[in-house]
Amino acid sequence: MMEQQEASQDIVMTRIGQAMMLLHGGDREEARNRFALLWSEIGEEGDALHRCTLAHCMADVQDDPADELAWDLRALSAADGLSDERLARHQTLAVRALYPSLHLNLAADYVKLRRPEEARAHLDRARASTDALGDDGYGRGVLAAIDRLERTLRAG
Repeated sequence: MMEQQEASQDIVMTRIGQAMMLLHGGDREEARNRFALLWSEIGEEGDALHRCTLAHCMADVQDDPADELAWDLRALSAADGLSDERLARHQTLAVRALYPSLHLNLAADYVKLRRPEEARAHLDRARASTDALGDDGYGRGVLAAIDRLERTLRAG
């Protein structure tokens, strides 16, 4: 039964990846439609990894910054319910390595919404959690994005 459940979960992650390919290929509307369909299937009580990943992706396809913020908040909430064991079955990151990116996204959302205090608070949380990042492309990319957003906040 557990193997069947994990295979089903891999299918969901595969479908999320397929929709991400559409997004990166320039078909934002179709990606948003597929993400929305997946969200309707897994729902608010679904697997935490699926909810975190999917909400994180849904944020990227929103036109309204307030909607983007709502999806990023869902991603953070789902990450809070995610275990390292569950994440390890899909990838090598530890749960805590997700937080710099999740808080960075929230900080960027608050910048768009012209709420600099909240942006600074999440940017500080992102910076404070960077010790969980590896010295790899992902880690360096998140650190660089934190630096860019810090410069933006200082200039603004």
